[in-house]
This record gives sequence, structure tokens and C-alpha cells, in this order.
Amino acid sequence: MQQLTTVEEVHESGSFRFTAEDPYGEPEEVVVVPCGDGVEAWVNQCTHEDQRFDTGRGVPMRDGQIICPRHGSMFDACEGDCDNGEAAGTTLPDVDLAERHGTVYLTDDDFEFMHEGGVDDDDDAPGSSSHLQL
Repeated sequence: MQQLTTVEEVHESGSFRFTAEDPYGEPEEVVVVPCGDGVEAWVNQCTHEDQRFDTGRGVPMRDGQIICPRHGSMFDACEGDCDNGEAAGTTLPDVDLAERHGTVYLTDDDFEFMHEGGVDDDDDAPGSSSHLQL
């Protein structure tokens, strides 16, 4: 069981992103989002297309729904279900969490915590302030 963040921090910032090793040994981004008084965790990718919800600026949300920044499909933050747009009829892959006394823990046996932030935020990787694509 890996300590991640607090429920209060997720509610104040709007989301929390971390990278975990998936069952196949690959890094997978996960987002923790507010859900009622608690939190839920989802794989950080729209079910319609290879599009991350949180690209480093937080998860776009409105009225308890996660918004895909590419096509606008909206997923229920508590259930992961989508009933509109390109991703209609799909459900986000969930990641198991536990909350104890306001602290959030990763409890999913299929994921092993690697680091806070996104896949590309690994401290061992060289940094760059350039966002130019050639």
C-alpha cells in the first residue's frame, strides 16, 4: 500500500497525477479526481483515442465530470462512464485506492507506484524547457 496524497489536496488542486507500473511492466499514468467527499482514480487516457486527460496542467473537469480535451467526451468522475461524444458507451479503466483519515493510498495489486507526475516527468530524464516539435 503506497501513500499518494490527501483527499483535501485533490479537492483543492482538482486532481493528482502519478505514474505506476502496469501488469505488463509498462509505465501508466493515473489520475486521482474528486468524487463527492472522497476521490476516485482512473487511467489517464480517454477510451476513444490516445489522449491524456491531464497533460501536466490538471484534469479538466466540470460538474463532476472529466472532460476529454480532444473531443469533449465527458466521463463521470465517480463511475468512469461516458454517455456522450466520441467515447459514448465506454467506461474508464479504474485503479483501486483506499482512504484512511484523509490520506489516499494506492491499493491496486495490478499497479506499482513509480513516481508522482506523468510518464515523462521521471527525474532521471534530461529536462527541457522547449516544447517545439520539428
